[in-house]
Amino acid sequence: MNLFRSEEHAKRWDGYNAAMADALMPVTEWADIFSNPFFKERGRSDYISWTRSEAGAAAFTELRTRLPVSKET
Repeated sequence: MNLFRSEEHAKRWDGYNAAMADALMPVTEWADIFSNPFFKERGRSDYISWTRSEAGAAAFTELRTRLPVSKET
């Protein structure tokens, strides 16, 4: 993940990919996404089993709704 001061700075970056423009979000939004239990529970000894549980499935579903979707070009 690259962090930029602004969207304008990101667009001037030589590695900028316009198809990923939807992924340009403030770091606070990314922090909120990564605070999802799907990430926070990775230290569990039963993490794989937990991901298949109702709680794990709900966390994954919620995570998928929050992630940006890149546009195909």
